Amino acid sequence: MTDKEQYKVHKEPYYQSQGKEVALYEAAYRNRLPVMVKGPTGCGKSRFIEYMAWKLNKPLITVACNEDMTASDLVGRYLLEANGTRWLDGPLTTAARIGAICYLDEIVEARQDTTVVIHPLTDHRRTLPLDKRGELIEAHPDFQLVISYNPGYQSLMKDLKQSTKQRFTAFDFDYPDAALETTILARETGLDAATAGKLVKIAHTARNLKGHGLDEGISTRLLVYAATLIKDGVEPVDACRMALVRPITDDADIRETLDHAIDATFA
Repeated sequence: MTDKEQYKVHKEPYYQSQGKEVALYEAAYRNRLPVMVKGPTGCGKSRFIEYMAWKLNKPLITVACNEDMTASDLVGRYLLEANGTRWLDGPLTTAARIGAICYLDEIVEARQDTTVVIHPLTDHRRTLPLDKRGELIEAHPDFQLVISYNPGYQSLMKDLKQSTKQRFTAFDFDYPDAALETTILARETGLDAATAGKLVKIAHTARNLKGHGLDEGISTRLLVYAATLIKDGVEPVDACRMALVRPITDDADIRETLDHAIDATFA
């Protein structure tokens, strides 16, 4: 298997478009423009990128960013072995060499001194300097850089610099409207539409509490978890408490409010 085939998405991921995002992404890719995807947790950002990689038949290399990630984690490092040292490309370098879509998920979790390494790849240069090797990589013609983050979690200490933001085209993602989210949930899990609609109703109750005791509402991802449990025979009330309420809050009053909403919905 070639490097490219190793990173291909071979099975179509289920994705339901909400607007023009598929056509707009295709236009960005045709012109190899960097893309930034913004939206709340679990709203489908990563699924969208995976779907687009499949649709375009391009390899996809995903990096889950974290606060301990260094520039070496992205570009590569020398490894000490019995016979000396060996250079190992990082995921960003691999993507630039083979012409993959490189997806940096939750980019703001990475340190700001790390994210600057992507700058030369996001303008007319399309290069990646490997200072430790004295090498300058010219990005493959098929290479594209994609980043994502959740604006709801931003702070002065965790945000992208304007010098980084203005290197990207951008999409705003949000949870689908109730009808579309019900359709997605039923299609994704096989749950009947009526029960899926009840789960979505509970999610909207929680999302209305964002900023009023909740940092984040119930995501579509958590709805899929609840639906999966219900399909497996778990009582809906128990599935909702386990998958929708307990993961998002430890506040007793908020839990009680949402538990009451669950009881009322499945009474």
